[in-house]
Amino acid sequence: MTLATVFASLLLANAAWASGNPSRGQELAGQVCQSCHGIDGNTVLSPEYPRLAGQHRDYLVVALKAYRSGARNNAIMASFAQNLSDQDIEDLAAWFSRQDGLVELEVD
Repeated sequence: MTLATVFASLLLANAAWASGNPSRGQELAGQVCQSCHGIDGNTVLSPEYPRLAGQHRDYLVVALKAYRSGARNNAIMASFAQNLSDQDIEDLAAWFSRQDGLVELEVD
């Protein structure tokens, strides 16, 4: 195996990990997020809770990591996020970002 092949394999493996597993994200959403955001991110318990469906993957990753670290202050989200691994966060972001929900606003 050449060095280039090894390097390419490592890059692909890292890219697959970074993109998250939406199937596992759906499973986690049913365990962790469903009560407030709905399993698909569209059925919120209260108008104050954001719809997660269709949200940008990168935004969800940053937000969940910020709740976990305490950089974003919300007692409810912090208690859920502190139990999530980096992979859990990637998986949840992959699931919610692939759901129909938020749309891009058009500016005239």
